[in-house]
Formats: sequence, C-alpha cells, structure tokens
Amino acid sequence: MEAMETTQSRVAVTGASGLVGTALTRSLAADGHDVVRLVRRAPRAKDEVRWDPKEGYVDKAGLAGCTAVVNLAGAGIGDHRWTAAYKRELRDSRVLGTGTLAAAVASLDEPPRVFVNASAIGYYGDTGQRAVDESAPAGEGFLPSLCVEWEASAAAAQQAGIRTVFARNGLVVGREGGAWGRLFPLFKAGLGGRLGNGRQYWSHISLHDEVAALRHLIDTETLSGPFNLTAPEPVTNREVTAAMGRVLRRPTLFPAPAPALRVVLGEMAGDVLGSQRVLPTRLLESGFSFAFPGIDEAIRAALR
Repeated sequence: MEAMETTQSRVAVTGASGLVGTALTRSLAADGHDVVRLVRRAPRAKDEVRWDPKEGYVDKAGLAGCTAVVNLAGAGIGDHRWTAAYKRELRDSRVLGTGTLAAAVASLDEPPRVFVNASAIGYYGDTGQRAVDESAPAGEGFLPSLCVEWEASAAAAQQAGIRTVFARNGLVVGREGGAWGRLFPLFKAGLGGRLGNGRQYWSHISLHDEVAALRHLIDTETLSGPFNLTAPEPVTNREVTAAMGRVLRRPTLFPAPAPALRVVLGEMAGDVLGSQRVLPTRLLESGFSFAFPGIDEAIRAALR
C-alpha cells in the first residue's frame, strides 16, 4: 500500500481530549507531527482552534496547511440513559459536527489529503453469532440509523474529492475512558461479572491498536470508505469476564441479569446485551498488523 510521506505533517483532530483522541494526538506529537486540536471553547493554547459544530462554525484559518483531519467528536454513547433529549444530543454531536467539519475542509483552497471520520460497529446492529465485515448492510435500530446518518454527513468532503475514511470503532480497551474505563474499577474491586447470559459478542480493540490503525488509515493513500477497527478475534462477554478475572487475578462472581440491566440502562441495555461479531477484513487486507489481537493481551496492554 502506498503511504503518505513520513516527513512532519499537520493534523487536525476533534475529540482530542477523549480516550482515543488523547492517545492519537500524543502518538502524532511524539513522532514530530504538528497537531491542531479543535475545541468548542475559546482557544487557550497555540495548538487550539475554535469550532462550534452545532452552530456550523469552524475557524478555517486554523485548518490551513493540514494534510489530514481526524474527526473523533461525539457525545458518549454510555454517558447517560437514552432519553429522547440525549438521543438528540448523540445524533447532533455526530451528524451536525461531521457535516460542519466536512463542509469546512471541502471549502479550503488547499484541502487536506484525507478526512478520517469516526463511526462505530453499531452500524451493523445485533448480529447474534453471525460474523460480519464491511460488506454487511446496516442493521436496524437507533445506533445503526445513527451511524448511517453520521457517515452520510461527510458527503461534502467526499464530493470535494478528499479521500474519506470511516473508522467503525469497536470497544476500545483502555483504562482512562470508554466501556473499559468503567469495567476496570469494578473488576479490580472483585465486583465484576458477565452481563446477561454472557453469550453476546463484544468486538474489542486495544487502545494501542486503535491508534495504530487510525495512523495507518491516515498514512495509506489508497484507503477510503469504511474500515472496522476491531481485533481479529471477537470474544463473548463471558470470555471477556474470564479474561478480566485472569489478568487482574480477581473473582468474577457478580453477574448482572438482563432484567436488572434493562431497569438501570433503559433502551441502551439492548446494545449492552446485543451481540456484535465484527471482523476487520478490510484493515487486514490493507496490510495492517495487530500488536494485541487477543483479549488477554489487550487487557494487559491497557494496564501498562
């Protein structure tokens, strides 16, 4: 695969303060790249640029000279119960944000060479025991419809001829945020256990591999369209539970029954209990190599 030049480049990132964004910007900066962080408040540092996704505003001067723009912004899927108001927030933070940024980069005199837009394996819905890859259609329900609209909102960048990549993220195994950021304290306290019957597949990816995959998508000039950012060995929630117990050396005796999860989580429980057996076919075909393909390895990597 043809890759971008390895000389210093300028990369703009939204969602730079999140779990993945923090790790990605750190990785880019460590390799000497100039990182621009888009923020929704008044900039407080030279590397910050103002944007307001809901108002459709981007300080386009701050994007000048960027070879890549990576959009990781979006309200946390698991941060709140899915009330009607929060579902609007989940949608608006992704669809309006992506549309705003795509339109901004498309209007630049010298647009970036690549626009990497976050998406999610929620695109596929509940796949049960069936393995799916990027060739599978969208599923049914709130998250699949959100992901379809999310990806479609990048149309301005695609129509401008900018190489556009959709990173359909799985569950990122990291200590500082996301689903695993909540799991680690529970399991360390010996309070972890399977969710529901535990047979549902959780398609995970280590934080290290997530960042490496994003950089691979940025750098490889022949890649566009959707890519599943998931480890090549999906595991069930029961297997995740056992692995957490092994690695952390803690008992896993406290299962959360499905009815209790539905009471606590509401509509979101359907996605916690749902099964997504997702394969990174296109990523592997592009030559990407996972450093931590197994669940035990991914958990250990997060604890380093």
